Amino acid sequence: MRYAYGLTTALLLGGATLSLTTGFPAGAQVAQNEASQISKVVPKAGAPASFADLTAQLAPAVVNISTRQRIKVQSNNPFAGTPFEGLFGSPGGASPQTREAQSLGSGFIISADGYVVTNNHVITAEGKGEVESITITMADGNEYPAKLIGKDAASDLAVLKIDAKKPLPFVKFGDSRHARVGDWVIAIGNPFGLGGTVTSGIISAVYRNTGNGGAYDRYLQTDAAINRGNSGGPMFDMNGQVIGINNAIFSPTGGSVGIGFSIPAETAAPIVQKLIKGEAIERGYLGVRIQPLNDDLADSLGLEHNKGEFIQAVEPNGAAAKAGIKAGDVIVKVGGKEVTKDQSLSYLVANTEPGSRIPIELIRSGRKMTVNATVAKRPSDKELAQSFSSNGDDDDNNPFNNPPAQQEQGDIEKALGLSVTPLTPQIARQLGASDDTKGVVVVAVDPSSDAGQKGLSRGFIILSANGRDVTSEADLESAIKAAKADGRSALLLRVQPRGQSPVFVPVRMR
Repeated sequence: MRYAYGLTTALLLGGATLSLTTGFPAGAQVAQNEASQISKVVPKAGAPASFADLTAQLAPAVVNISTRQRIKVQSNNPFAGTPFEGLFGSPGGASPQTREAQSLGSGFIISADGYVVTNNHVITAEGKGEVESITITMADGNEYPAKLIGKDAASDLAVLKIDAKKPLPFVKFGDSRHARVGDWVIAIGNPFGLGGTVTSGIISAVYRNTGNGGAYDRYLQTDAAINRGNSGGPMFDMNGQVIGINNAIFSPTGGSVGIGFSIPAETAAPIVQKLIKGEAIERGYLGVRIQPLNDDLADSLGLEHNKGEFIQAVEPNGAAAKAGIKAGDVIVKVGGKEVTKDQSLSYLVANTEPGSRIPIELIRSGRKMTVNATVAKRPSDKELAQSFSSNGDDDDNNPFNNPPAQQEQGDIEKALGLSVTPLTPQIARQLGASDDTKGVVVVAVDPSSDAGQKGLSRGFIILSANGRDVTSEADLESAIKAAKADGRSALLLRVQPRGQSPVFVPVRMR
Protein backbone atom coordinates (compact mmCIF):
# COMPACT_ATOMS: atom_id res chain seq x y z
CA MET A 1 0.00 0.00 0.00
CA ARG A 2 1.18 3.54 -0.47
CA TYR A 3 1.33 6.09 2.32
CA ALA A 4 1.20 9.78 1.50
CA TYR A 5 2.83 12.09 4.03
CA GLY A 6 2.27 15.70 3.05
CA LEU A 7 3.29 15.73 -0.61
CA THR A 8 4.87 12.29 -0.70
CA THR A 9 3.35 8.87 -1.31
CA ALA A 10 4.74 5.59 0.00
CA LEU A 11 3.73 2.09 -1.07
CA LEU A 12 0.98 0.30 0.82
CA LEU A 13 1.18 -3.45 0.97
CA GLY A 14 -2.36 -3.94 -0.22
CA GLY A 15 -4.53 -1.95 -2.58
CA ALA A 16 -6.62 -2.32 -5.67
CA THR A 17 -6.51 -1.58 -9.39
CA LEU A 18 -9.36 -1.47 -11.85
CA SER A 19 -9.99 -0.95 -15.51
CA LEU A 20 -12.69 0.72 -17.57
CA THR A 21 -15.52 -1.04 -19.35
CA THR A 22 -19.19 -0.23 -19.42
CA GLY A 23 -22.36 -2.19 -19.86
CA PHE A 24 -21.44 -5.23 -17.75
CA PRO A 25 -23.79 -6.71 -15.14
CA ALA A 26 -22.99 -6.10 -11.50
CA GLY A 27 -21.44 -8.47 -9.04
CA ALA A 28 -19.00 -11.38 -9.10
CA GLN A 29 -20.05 -13.60 -11.96
CA VAL A 30 -19.78 -17.16 -13.21
CA ALA A 31 -20.94 -18.40 -16.58
CA GLN A 32 -24.38 -19.43 -15.32
CA ASN A 33 -25.24 -16.16 -13.51
CA GLU A 34 -28.57 -14.68 -14.53
CA ALA A 35 -29.13 -10.92 -14.83
CA SER A 36 -32.31 -11.30 -12.80
CA GLN A 37 -30.35 -12.82 -9.91
CA ILE A 38 -27.86 -9.97 -9.89
CA SER A 39 -30.45 -7.22 -10.07
CA LYS A 40 -31.95 -8.41 -6.81
CA VAL A 41 -28.78 -7.54 -4.87
CA VAL A 42 -28.07 -4.10 -6.31
CA PRO A 43 -29.24 -1.46 -3.78
CA LYS A 44 -31.54 1.31 -4.87
CA ALA A 45 -30.23 4.84 -5.16
CA GLY A 46 -29.57 6.60 -1.87
CA ALA A 47 -28.19 5.27 1.38
CA PRO A 48 -28.36 1.45 1.27
CA ALA A 49 -29.96 -0.33 4.20
CA SER A 50 -27.18 -2.90 4.01
CA PHE A 51 -24.19 -3.86 1.86
CA ALA A 52 -24.57 -7.54 2.75
CA ASP A 53 -26.20 -8.84 -0.42
CA LEU A 54 -23.88 -6.89 -2.69
CA THR A 55 -20.84 -8.05 -0.70
CA ALA A 56 -21.97 -11.68 -0.93
CA GLN A 57 -21.96 -11.39 -4.72
CA LEU A 58 -18.61 -9.58 -4.98
CA ALA A 59 -16.44 -11.15 -2.27
CA PRO A 60 -15.83 -14.50 -4.05
CA ALA A 61 -13.94 -12.68 -6.82
CA VAL A 62 -11.60 -10.84 -4.43
CA VAL A 63 -8.44 -12.75 -3.54
CA ASN A 64 -5.52 -12.60 -1.14
CA ILE A 65 -2.05 -12.54 -2.68
CA SER A 66 1.10 -13.70 -0.91
CA THR A 67 4.64 -13.90 -2.25
CA ARG A 68 7.89 -15.50 -1.16
CA GLN A 69 10.99 -13.54 -2.02
CA ARG A 70 14.74 -14.05 -1.76
CA ILE A 71 16.42 -10.76 -0.87
CA LYS A 72 20.13 -9.99 -0.77
CA VAL A 73 21.05 -7.75 2.15
CA GLN A 74 24.25 -6.46 3.71
CA SER A 75 24.96 -7.67 7.22
CA ASN A 76 27.50 -6.38 9.70
CA ASN A 77 30.22 -8.69 10.94
CA PRO A 78 30.30 -8.38 14.75
CA PHE A 79 33.91 -9.61 14.71
CA ALA A 80 35.16 -7.03 12.18
CA GLY A 81 38.65 -5.83 13.10
CA THR A 82 39.43 -8.92 15.18
CA PRO A 83 41.36 -12.09 14.30
CA PHE A 84 37.99 -13.87 13.95
CA GLU A 85 36.45 -11.65 11.26
CA GLY A 86 37.31 -14.10 8.48
CA LEU A 87 35.15 -16.77 10.12
CA PHE A 88 32.02 -14.64 9.75
CA GLY A 89 32.00 -13.25 6.23
CA SER A 90 34.41 -11.14 4.27
CA PRO A 91 37.13 -9.03 5.93
CA GLY A 92 36.02 -5.47 6.60
CA GLY A 93 32.87 -6.35 8.43
CA ALA A 94 30.08 -6.71 5.86
CA SER A 95 29.11 -9.59 3.61
CA PRO A 96 25.97 -9.99 1.50
CA GLN A 97 23.47 -12.50 2.79
CA THR A 98 20.24 -13.85 1.35
CA ARG A 99 17.12 -13.84 3.43
CA GLU A 100 13.56 -14.90 2.78
CA ALA A 101 10.83 -12.27 2.79
CA GLN A 102 7.08 -12.34 2.34
CA SER A 103 4.51 -9.82 1.21
CA LEU A 104 0.74 -9.78 1.46
CA GLY A 105 -1.76 -7.91 -0.67
CA SER A 106 -5.07 -8.11 -2.45
CA GLY A 107 -6.34 -8.59 -5.97
CA PHE A 108 -9.46 -9.45 -7.93
CA ILE A 109 -10.36 -11.90 -10.70
CA ILE A 110 -11.53 -10.31 -13.96
CA SER A 111 -12.29 -13.43 -16.04
CA ALA A 112 -13.68 -16.92 -15.50
CA ASP A 113 -10.39 -18.43 -16.74
CA GLY A 114 -8.39 -16.86 -13.92
CA TYR A 115 -6.80 -13.51 -14.80
CA VAL A 116 -6.11 -11.51 -11.61
CA VAL A 117 -5.39 -7.79 -11.30
CA THR A 118 -3.31 -6.32 -8.47
CA ASN A 119 -0.70 -3.64 -7.76
CA ASN A 120 2.81 -4.03 -9.11
CA HIS A 121 4.27 -3.31 -5.68
CA VAL A 122 2.37 -6.29 -4.20
CA ILE A 123 4.29 -8.80 -6.36
CA THR A 124 7.62 -6.99 -6.78
CA ALA A 125 10.60 -7.92 -4.63
CA GLU A 126 11.86 -5.24 -2.30
CA GLY A 127 15.41 -4.06 -2.89
CA LYS A 128 17.74 -6.50 -4.65
CA GLY A 129 16.07 -9.85 -4.96
CA GLU A 130 13.51 -11.88 -6.83
CA VAL A 131 10.05 -13.27 -6.24
CA GLU A 132 10.22 -17.03 -5.94
CA SER A 133 6.51 -17.82 -5.76
CA ILE A 134 3.08 -16.15 -5.81
CA THR A 135 0.09 -17.77 -4.12
CA ILE A 136 -3.56 -16.81 -4.60
CA THR A 137 -6.01 -17.60 -1.78
CA MET A 138 -9.69 -17.55 -2.69
CA ALA A 139 -12.49 -16.42 -0.39
CA ASP A 140 -13.41 -20.10 0.17
CA GLY A 141 -9.87 -20.91 1.32
CA ASN A 142 -8.68 -22.67 -1.84
CA GLU A 143 -5.11 -21.83 -2.85
CA TYR A 144 -3.61 -21.66 -6.33
CA PRO A 145 -0.10 -20.95 -7.57
CA ALA A 146 -0.07 -17.86 -9.80
CA LYS A 147 2.02 -16.93 -12.80
CA LEU A 148 3.01 -13.34 -13.53
CA ILE A 149 1.61 -12.32 -16.93
CA GLY A 150 2.81 -8.73 -16.96
CA LYS A 151 3.52 -5.70 -14.81
CA ASP A 152 3.92 -1.96 -15.24
CA ALA A 153 5.79 -0.04 -12.56
CA ALA A 154 4.76 3.42 -13.80
CA SER A 155 1.05 2.78 -13.25
CA ASP A 156 1.65 0.30 -10.40
CA LEU A 157 -0.40 -2.42 -12.11
CA ALA A 158 0.20 -6.15 -12.55
CA VAL A 159 -1.73 -9.08 -14.01
CA LEU A 160 -1.45 -12.66 -12.71
CA LYS A 161 -2.95 -15.92 -13.99
CA ILE A 162 -4.21 -18.93 -12.06
CA ASP A 163 -5.34 -22.23 -13.55
CA ALA A 164 -8.44 -23.81 -12.10
CA LYS A 165 -10.46 -26.80 -13.29
CA LYS A 166 -13.74 -24.89 -13.08
CA PRO A 167 -14.91 -21.37 -14.05
CA LEU A 168 -13.98 -18.84 -11.41
CA PRO A 169 -16.09 -15.97 -10.02
CA PHE A 170 -15.06 -12.64 -11.51
CA VAL A 171 -15.90 -8.95 -11.57
CA LYS A 172 -15.89 -6.32 -14.30
CA PHE A 173 -14.46 -2.84 -14.58
CA GLY A 174 -16.91 0.04 -14.45
CA ASP A 175 -16.67 3.57 -15.83
CA SER A 176 -14.86 5.74 -13.31
CA ARG A 177 -15.51 8.80 -15.47
CA HIS A 178 -19.06 8.80 -14.12
CA ALA A 179 -17.94 8.75 -10.48
CA ARG A 180 -19.11 11.73 -8.45
CA VAL A 181 -18.11 13.11 -5.08
CA GLY A 182 -20.51 11.63 -2.54
CA ASP A 183 -21.16 8.33 -4.34
CA TRP A 184 -21.21 5.25 -2.11
CA VAL A 185 -18.35 2.75 -2.56
CA ILE A 186 -17.14 -0.41 -0.85
CA ALA A 187 -13.61 -1.80 -0.70
CA ILE A 188 -12.82 -5.48 -0.22
CA GLY A 189 -9.32 -6.69 0.57
CA ASN A 190 -6.79 -8.29 2.86
CA PRO A 191 -5.73 -5.67 5.43
CA PHE A 192 -2.95 -6.78 7.76
CA GLY A 193 -3.34 -10.33 6.41
CA LEU A 194 -6.69 -10.75 8.13
CA GLY A 195 -8.42 -12.12 5.04
CA GLY A 196 -11.54 -10.88 3.31
CA THR A 197 -12.49 -7.56 4.91
CA VAL A 198 -15.15 -5.15 3.67
CA THR A 199 -15.20 -1.41 4.34
CA SER A 200 -17.59 1.23 3.03
CA GLY A 201 -17.53 4.95 2.45
CA ILE A 202 -18.01 7.55 -0.24
CA ILE A 203 -15.92 9.08 -2.98
CA SER A 204 -14.31 12.09 -1.32
CA ALA A 205 -12.70 13.56 -4.46
CA VAL A 206 -12.28 12.63 -8.10
CA TYR A 207 -8.93 12.83 -9.87
CA ARG A 208 -7.04 13.86 -6.75
CA ASN A 209 -3.46 14.93 -7.41
CA THR A 210 -1.30 14.07 -4.39
CA GLY A 211 1.62 16.25 -5.49
CA ASN A 212 3.89 13.25 -5.81
CA GLY A 213 4.40 13.87 -9.51
CA GLY A 214 4.30 11.43 -12.38
CA ALA A 215 1.95 10.58 -15.20
CA TYR A 216 -0.46 8.66 -12.96
CA ASP A 217 -0.71 10.96 -9.96
CA ARG A 218 -4.48 11.12 -10.48
CA TYR A 219 -6.63 9.14 -8.06
CA LEU A 220 -10.13 8.62 -6.77
CA GLN A 221 -10.09 9.60 -3.09
CA THR A 222 -12.29 7.75 -0.61
CA ASP A 223 -12.95 7.65 3.12
CA ALA A 224 -13.54 3.87 3.04
CA ALA A 225 -10.92 2.41 5.38
CA ILE A 226 -7.83 1.20 3.50
CA ASN A 227 -4.83 -0.25 5.34
CA ARG A 228 -1.75 -2.40 4.81
CA GLY A 229 -2.72 -5.40 2.75
CA ASN A 230 -5.53 -3.64 0.88
CA SER A 231 -3.17 -2.82 -2.00
CA GLY A 232 -4.36 -4.23 -5.29
CA GLY A 233 -7.91 -4.76 -4.07
CA PRO A 234 -11.02 -3.37 -5.75
CA MET A 235 -13.17 -0.38 -4.93
CA PHE A 236 -16.74 -1.07 -6.09
CA ASP A 237 -19.60 1.21 -6.95
CA MET A 238 -23.17 0.36 -6.03
CA ASN A 239 -23.64 -1.47 -9.35
CA GLY A 240 -20.98 -3.95 -8.25
CA GLN A 241 -18.43 -2.74 -10.80
CA VAL A 242 -14.80 -1.99 -10.11
CA ILE A 243 -14.19 1.74 -10.48
CA GLY A 244 -10.85 1.90 -8.68
CA ILE A 245 -7.86 -0.10 -7.44
CA ASN A 246 -6.85 0.75 -3.88
CA ASN A 247 -3.14 1.45 -3.62
CA ALA A 248 -2.35 4.43 -1.39
CA ILE A 249 -3.35 6.27 1.76
CA PHE A 250 -2.51 9.54 3.43
CA SER A 251 -1.38 8.57 6.90
CA PRO A 252 0.69 10.41 9.50
CA THR A 253 0.25 7.38 11.78
CA GLY A 254 0.64 4.44 9.39
CA GLY A 255 -3.02 3.45 9.75
CA SER A 256 -6.17 4.59 7.99
CA VAL A 257 -7.24 8.14 8.78
CA GLY A 258 -9.99 8.19 6.18
CA ILE A 259 -7.99 9.39 3.19
CA GLY A 260 -7.39 6.58 0.71
CA PHE A 261 -6.52 6.65 -2.98
CA SER A 262 -7.54 4.34 -5.81
CA ILE A 263 -6.29 4.10 -9.38
CA PRO A 264 -9.29 5.04 -11.56
CA ALA A 265 -10.70 2.28 -13.75
CA GLU A 266 -10.36 4.45 -16.84
CA THR A 267 -6.59 4.53 -16.25
CA ALA A 268 -6.17 0.89 -15.29
CA ALA A 269 -8.38 -0.89 -17.82
CA PRO A 270 -6.44 -0.17 -21.01
CA ILE A 271 -3.15 -1.02 -19.31
CA VAL A 272 -4.53 -4.28 -17.93
CA GLN A 273 -5.72 -5.34 -21.38
CA LYS A 274 -2.30 -4.63 -22.89
CA LEU A 275 -0.58 -6.62 -20.15
CA ILE A 276 -2.87 -9.58 -20.80
CA LYS A 277 -2.15 -9.42 -24.54
CA GLY A 278 1.58 -9.08 -23.96
CA GLU A 279 1.65 -5.72 -25.73
CA ALA A 280 4.26 -3.08 -24.97
CA ILE A 281 2.95 -0.12 -22.97
CA GLU A 282 4.10 3.00 -24.79
CA ARG A 283 3.67 6.46 -23.31
CA GLY A 284 4.02 9.87 -24.85
CA TYR A 285 7.00 12.08 -24.05
CA LEU A 286 7.92 15.70 -24.77
CA GLY A 287 11.35 15.93 -23.20
CA VAL A 288 10.82 18.73 -20.70
CA ARG A 289 11.42 19.28 -17.00
CA ILE A 290 8.36 20.85 -15.48
CA GLN A 291 7.15 22.61 -12.36
CA PRO A 292 3.57 23.38 -11.25
CA LEU A 293 2.59 27.01 -11.68
CA ASN A 294 2.46 27.84 -7.99
CA ASP A 295 1.56 31.23 -6.56
CA ASP A 296 5.12 32.57 -6.61
CA LEU A 297 5.69 31.57 -10.23
CA ALA A 298 2.33 32.93 -11.32
CA ASP A 299 2.91 36.25 -9.53
CA SER A 300 6.39 36.62 -11.05
CA LEU A 301 4.92 36.08 -14.53
CA GLY A 302 1.75 38.06 -13.98
CA LEU A 303 -0.44 35.01 -14.72
CA GLU A 304 -3.49 33.36 -13.15
CA HIS A 305 -2.80 30.89 -10.37
CA ASN A 306 -2.92 27.10 -10.84
CA LYS A 307 -3.48 27.14 -14.59
CA GLY A 308 -0.70 25.59 -16.63
CA GLU A 309 2.74 24.22 -15.86
CA PHE A 310 6.11 25.92 -16.09
CA ILE A 311 8.93 24.59 -18.27
CA GLN A 312 12.20 24.55 -16.33
CA ALA A 313 14.32 22.89 -19.01
CA VAL A 314 14.00 21.42 -22.49
CA GLU A 315 15.86 18.33 -23.63
CA PRO A 316 18.04 19.14 -26.67
CA ASN A 317 16.67 17.61 -29.90
CA GLY A 318 13.62 16.28 -28.04
CA ALA A 319 10.00 16.57 -29.15
CA ALA A 320 9.48 19.84 -27.26
CA ALA A 321 12.67 21.43 -28.62
CA LYS A 322 11.73 20.48 -32.18
CA ALA A 323 8.31 22.09 -31.68
CA GLY A 324 9.92 25.33 -30.51
CA ILE A 325 9.09 25.04 -26.80
CA LYS A 326 11.62 26.87 -24.63
CA ALA A 327 12.61 26.97 -20.98
CA GLY A 328 10.50 29.64 -19.29
CA ASP A 329 7.34 28.85 -21.26
CA VAL A 330 4.07 28.08 -19.48
CA ILE A 331 2.05 25.33 -21.17
CA VAL A 332 -1.68 25.85 -20.65
CA LYS A 333 -3.28 23.40 -23.11
CA VAL A 334 -2.32 20.10 -24.73
CA GLY A 335 -4.42 18.81 -27.60
CA GLY A 336 -7.21 21.20 -26.63
CA LYS A 337 -7.28 20.00 -23.02
CA GLU A 338 -6.46 22.44 -20.24
CA VAL A 339 -3.45 21.76 -18.04
CA THR A 340 -4.67 21.91 -14.44
CA LYS A 341 -3.68 20.53 -11.06
CA ASP A 342 -6.00 17.56 -11.58
CA GLN A 343 -5.04 17.10 -15.24
CA SER A 344 -1.30 17.60 -15.31
CA LEU A 345 0.96 18.02 -18.32
CA SER A 346 2.61 14.69 -17.49
CA TYR A 347 -0.76 12.93 -17.49
CA LEU A 348 -1.92 14.45 -20.77
CA VAL A 349 1.32 13.75 -22.61
CA ALA A 350 1.86 10.25 -21.21
CA ASN A 351 -1.62 9.26 -22.34
CA THR A 352 -1.05 10.55 -25.88
CA GLU A 353 -0.01 7.93 -28.41
CA PRO A 354 3.63 8.34 -29.50
CA GLY A 355 3.83 9.68 -33.03
CA SER A 356 0.70 11.81 -32.63
CA ARG A 357 0.95 15.45 -33.70
CA ILE A 358 -0.88 17.72 -31.26
CA PRO A 359 -1.29 21.48 -30.74
CA ILE A 360 0.25 22.88 -27.57
CA GLU A 361 -0.88 26.27 -26.31
CA LEU A 362 1.66 28.17 -24.23
CA ILE A 363 2.42 31.59 -22.79
CA ARG A 364 5.81 33.15 -23.51
CA SER A 365 6.74 36.60 -22.19
CA GLY A 366 3.07 37.34 -21.58
CA ARG A 367 1.95 36.37 -25.11
CA LYS A 368 -0.18 33.34 -25.97
CA MET A 369 0.99 31.20 -28.84
CA THR A 370 0.41 27.71 -30.22
CA VAL A 371 3.00 25.24 -31.47
CA ASN A 372 2.54 21.76 -32.90
CA ALA A 373 4.54 18.90 -31.42
CA THR A 374 5.01 15.32 -32.57
CA VAL A 375 4.88 13.32 -29.34
CA ALA A 376 7.82 10.97 -28.86
CA LYS A 377 7.95 7.61 -27.10
CA ARG A 378 8.86 7.83 -23.44
CA PRO A 379 12.38 6.45 -22.87
CA SER A 380 13.28 3.97 -20.16
CA ASP A 381 14.00 5.28 -16.66
CA LYS A 382 17.71 4.69 -17.23
CA GLU A 383 17.66 6.74 -20.43
CA LEU A 384 15.67 9.49 -18.71
CA ALA A 385 18.34 9.83 -16.03
CA GLN A 386 20.82 10.77 -18.75
CA SER A 387 18.58 13.37 -20.42
CA PHE A 388 18.82 16.06 -17.72
CA SER A 389 21.02 16.71 -14.74
CA SER A 390 17.99 15.33 -12.85
CA ASN A 391 15.03 13.21 -13.91
CA GLY A 392 12.73 13.80 -16.90
CA ASP A 393 9.18 15.11 -17.35
CA ASP A 394 8.06 14.42 -13.81
CA ASP A 395 11.02 15.91 -11.96
CA ASP A 396 10.50 18.78 -9.58
CA ASN A 397 13.61 18.43 -7.40
CA ASN A 398 15.13 21.47 -5.77
CA PRO A 399 18.85 21.65 -6.66
CA PHE A 400 19.68 24.37 -4.15
CA ASN A 401 21.34 22.71 -1.21
CA ASN A 402 24.27 24.94 -0.24
CA PRO A 403 24.04 26.97 2.96
CA PRO A 404 23.28 30.66 2.39
CA ALA A 405 25.45 33.58 3.43
CA GLN A 406 24.54 37.18 4.14
CA GLN A 407 25.86 40.52 2.94
CA GLU A 408 24.06 43.78 2.28
CA GLN A 409 24.06 45.66 -1.02
CA GLY A 410 21.76 48.52 -2.09
CA ASP A 411 18.43 48.15 -3.86
CA ILE A 412 19.00 44.53 -4.89
CA GLU A 413 19.56 43.47 -1.30
CA LYS A 414 16.52 45.42 -0.11
CA ALA A 415 14.24 43.85 -2.72
CA LEU A 416 15.62 40.30 -2.97
CA GLY A 417 17.95 39.78 -0.02
CA LEU A 418 20.86 39.16 -2.42
CA SER A 419 24.30 40.65 -2.92
CA VAL A 420 25.76 40.18 -6.42
CA THR A 421 28.88 40.94 -8.39
CA PRO A 422 29.58 40.91 -12.15
CA LEU A 423 30.53 37.54 -13.63
CA THR A 424 34.02 37.46 -15.12
CA PRO A 425 35.51 34.63 -17.21
CA GLN A 426 37.79 33.75 -14.29
CA ILE A 427 34.86 33.47 -11.85
CA ALA A 428 32.86 31.53 -14.43
CA ARG A 429 35.64 28.91 -14.68
CA GLN A 430 35.78 28.62 -10.91
CA LEU A 431 32.04 27.97 -10.84
CA GLY A 432 32.16 25.37 -13.61
CA ALA A 433 30.51 27.62 -16.20
CA SER A 434 31.79 28.40 -19.70
CA ASP A 435 33.88 31.52 -20.29
CA ASP A 436 31.15 33.10 -22.43
CA THR A 437 28.46 32.80 -19.73
CA LYS A 438 26.81 36.17 -19.09
CA GLY A 439 25.29 37.14 -15.74
CA VAL A 440 25.94 38.22 -12.19
CA VAL A 441 27.16 36.06 -9.32
CA VAL A 442 25.49 35.80 -5.93
CA VAL A 443 28.06 36.56 -3.24
CA ALA A 444 25.72 36.60 -0.23
CA VAL A 445 22.12 35.81 0.68
CA ASP A 446 19.96 36.96 3.57
CA PRO A 447 18.74 33.63 5.01
CA SER A 448 15.46 35.23 6.11
CA SER A 449 14.63 36.36 2.56
CA ASP A 450 12.48 34.39 0.12
CA ALA A 451 15.59 33.80 -2.00
CA GLY A 452 17.38 32.35 1.01
CA GLN A 453 14.40 30.19 1.93
CA LYS A 454 14.35 28.80 -1.61
CA GLY A 455 17.98 27.78 -1.46
CA LEU A 456 19.82 30.43 -3.44
CA SER A 457 23.35 30.67 -2.12
CA ARG A 458 26.82 32.02 -2.77
CA GLY A 459 28.13 30.97 -6.18
CA PHE A 460 24.79 30.93 -8.00
CA ILE A 461 24.84 32.76 -11.33
CA ILE A 462 21.80 34.90 -12.18
CA LEU A 463 21.33 34.75 -15.95
CA SER A 464 18.04 36.59 -16.41
CA ALA A 465 15.19 38.27 -14.54
CA ASN A 466 11.61 38.20 -15.85
CA GLY A 467 12.91 37.19 -19.27
CA ARG A 468 15.50 39.97 -19.49
CA ASP A 469 19.18 39.06 -19.73
CA VAL A 470 21.17 40.16 -16.70
CA THR A 471 24.79 41.09 -17.37
CA SER A 472 25.26 43.67 -14.63
CA GLU A 473 23.87 44.84 -11.32
CA ALA A 474 22.13 47.67 -13.20
CA ASP A 475 20.27 45.11 -15.34
CA LEU A 476 18.98 43.35 -12.24
CA GLU A 477 17.97 46.62 -10.61
CA SER A 478 16.12 47.62 -13.79
CA ALA A 479 14.22 44.30 -13.82
CA ILE A 480 13.20 44.83 -10.19
CA LYS A 481 11.87 48.33 -10.93
CA ALA A 482 9.97 47.11 -14.00
CA ALA A 483 8.35 44.28 -12.04
CA LYS A 484 7.22 46.66 -9.29
CA ALA A 485 5.90 49.09 -11.89
CA ASP A 486 3.78 46.26 -13.35
CA GLY A 487 2.38 45.51 -9.90
CA ARG A 488 4.15 42.15 -9.55
CA SER A 489 5.12 40.90 -6.13
CA ALA A 490 7.70 38.37 -7.35
CA LEU A 491 10.60 38.27 -9.78
CA LEU A 492 11.36 35.22 -11.94
CA LEU A 493 15.08 34.57 -11.88
CA ARG A 494 16.90 32.13 -14.14
CA VAL A 495 19.86 30.92 -12.14
CA GLN A 496 22.66 28.44 -12.64
CA PRO A 497 23.72 26.57 -9.50
CA ARG A 498 27.37 25.63 -9.26
CA GLY A 499 28.09 22.76 -11.69
CA GLN A 500 24.41 22.28 -12.65
CA SER A 501 22.00 23.22 -15.41
CA PRO A 502 20.08 26.53 -15.24
CA VAL A 503 16.67 26.58 -13.54
CA PHE A 504 13.95 29.18 -12.97
CA VAL A 505 13.18 30.31 -9.43
CA PRO A 506 10.40 32.79 -8.53
CA VAL A 507 11.59 35.07 -5.73
CA ARG A 508 9.20 37.26 -3.78
CA MET A 509 10.32 40.87 -3.40
CA ARG A 510 10.36 42.63 -0.04
